[in-house]
Amino acid sequence: KEAYPVLLGNGNKLEGGDVEGTDRHYAVWEDPFPKPSYLFCIVAGNLGSVSSSYTTVPSGREVHLEVYSEPENVSKLGHALESLKKSMKWDEDTFGLEYDLDVYNVVAVNDFNMGAMENKGLNVFNTAYCLADPKSATDSDYERIESVIGHEYFHNWTGNRVTCRDWFQLTLKEGLTVYRDQEFSGDMMQSHAVKRIEDVSSLRGRQFAEDAGPMSHPVRPDSYISMDNFYTATVYSKGAEVVRMYRTLLGKDGFRKGMDLYFERHDGDAVTCDDFLSAMGDANGVDISQFSRWYQTNGTPTVKYSSKYDDESKTFYLTLSQESNSDEPLLIPVSVGLLDKESGEEVVATKVLELKEKEQTFEFDGLNGDVLPSMLRGFSAPVKLVRAEADASEEEDLAFLAARDTDGFNRWEAGQKLYTSLIFQTLDGNHEESKTLDYVEEAFGRALNMDGNDYSIQAYALTLPSESTLAEDMTVVDPVALHKARGSVRESLARKYFSEIRAKYDELTNAMESSGSGEDIKLDATSIGQRRLRNVLLAYLCCIKDTAEERDAASELAMKQFESSYGMTDRYSALNCLASMDGEDSVVARRDAALQKFFDDAEGDALVLNKWFMCQALADLPDVLDRVKALVNHPDFTLTNPNRCSSLISAFTMNAAHFHAEDGEGYKFLGEITAEVDKLNPQLSSRMGRGLIQWRKYSEERGALMKSALQQLADMKPISSDLFEVVSTSLKE
Repeated sequence: KEAYPVLLGNGNKLEGGDVEGTDRHYAVWEDPFPKPSYLFCIVAGNLGSVSSSYTTVPSGREVHLEVYSEPENVSKLGHALESLKKSMKWDEDTFGLEYDLDVYNVVAVNDFNMGAMENKGLNVFNTAYCLADPKSATDSDYERIESVIGHEYFHNWTGNRVTCRDWFQLTLKEGLTVYRDQEFSGDMMQSHAVKRIEDVSSLRGRQFAEDAGPMSHPVRPDSYISMDNFYTATVYSKGAEVVRMYRTLLGKDGFRKGMDLYFERHDGDAVTCDDFLSAMGDANGVDISQFSRWYQTNGTPTVKYSSKYDDESKTFYLTLSQESNSDEPLLIPVSVGLLDKESGEEVVATKVLELKEKEQTFEFDGLNGDVLPSMLRGFSAPVKLVRAEADASEEEDLAFLAARDTDGFNRWEAGQKLYTSLIFQTLDGNHEESKTLDYVEEAFGRALNMDGNDYSIQAYALTLPSESTLAEDMTVVDPVALHKARGSVRESLARKYFSEIRAKYDELTNAMESSGSGEDIKLDATSIGQRRLRNVLLAYLCCIKDTAEERDAASELAMKQFESSYGMTDRYSALNCLASMDGEDSVVARRDAALQKFFDDAEGDALVLNKWFMCQALADLPDVLDRVKALVNHPDFTLTNPNRCSSLISAFTMNAAHFHAEDGEGYKFLGEITAEVDKLNPQLSSRMGRGLIQWRKYSEERGALMKSALQQLADMKPISSDLFEVVSTSLKE
């Protein structure tokens, strides 16, 4: 009892007490609801906690809520507890779903392979998704914790009360629940456009790459060696996009009717993706059987479009075609709006077109002039959208949309496409021969001077596409050249708009100081947006460092923000800028002093130290691999803790230009570490091994080096089934 004072189980606690004549004690828990074995859980430990209660609506059940952790972490549990209450109310308000037990427990532990697990009434969490206070957590951490707390709570109905018949149906619970947590987060942020931009950026950076690689699989896989390998971006993120398409096709009310029928039919059952599809169709009296092809088709479909306006009939014709790995056409919802080419006024509001054939033409009549289509609004389907034929007017149209589109997501998207075009032209060395730079500078300048207080939208409008997103549009990826080209575009924008960027940075700094931020870190959308925007501006100011004078000014500015910031968001952003500083002794001294100060201030806090390791793994320094190797031997580094291992090793693999250095030393390093980890943690080693599997996307020389590292892993004896499946699949010719 002294060593394990806390005893928890699924369901409601019936009784507990001491075992007479011993130093032991017991607890009896009962879960009145049937569940599959993977949801069973017991916890015994020396844990601290915070608690509260929630009264459900409409039945009025009072639920005891308690969030546990190791005793030293209890002060950081408050945000998770409040997030749980918000989740419970949101599910009642949005889907009419109430909690069904008298108690809801969450346990956060330092050593946990996954993000979290939805065991009935007793969730188990990785501390990274549960602990937060202003000195240790960034705004993104706070948002992520709220999202994951919501995700696991929402599983109570979509995963627990209605569960999967078999593991092939995993997306039935995960894709649906990710969609639900995305909608929850959008409501909590008070900006679905911001949330959509974040989710689509993540989808393109991770899931599109998975769809294009050797581990590509449908959202409902048809085979596996180790099921652990299919907790993937495809099953989760693309699965959420599949659910979102139901919502787009059926509308808000139609989707809710489908959900209600799904629970009415299947509460207490183990079901399939086909059962969900049937409920959606039957509730709305529509035949959506064609939609089932999304569940069995791997890869990212492409939608091509062309258009023409007939002045005589005042009709606009939009032709859509699709290409995918499906033998038969998919049902693809394409949300479209039309803008008048002269005035920019929206003349046709968002309309959902159902692309059901290989090619279809849609007519819009009664127009008074030529129009420009705003395509795939809100990213209405997880596809790649391209023009059927390259057109000289394409970039002019994008500039028009970037300035005038009434859809927030598509306005951002148009700017991203312009940035992408300029980066690729810079990569090819022909950017000086086009008008693209003019369009980009115009879009950037407009974003910089946006009115209003939607600071997060402004921050994302000023942010260039990530290297991983850009790589998805390349046939053969050269990470070093891509990094250089993207950096060149970023620097040219920073130089052209330096005065305006600095003025905006100072304006935000003064506004934040005058509002009395200090130690009172506010987590409302406006405050988070201000910090997000200011840190994007800081990164631009710090990328100007060609001369000794510029390096001194950049490092001094970053150091000033680092030293004056109380909250982790601003402090860590400044540290990330400083970590990539190099050159003169004074510049290096600032960088090293900031890194040491950050480490000392962590005082052993595991999650803060993870940030310290990650920051250095992602640094843009010529000797970064040597630094990472040295950090492997740091007394605070260990391969046995999944978070710590990922914060250094997995983070380095995301530092593409350095991980993919032409000498192949990055691949060799990853292979050796992965082999060590496989003896300790096969789930983690299989995730790490994925850093090598895209070898076909690179030059012959790089590909051969990656393949060699993979082969060495494949030849290991013994090798876990988790890692074997990843490396053997990727080596298949």
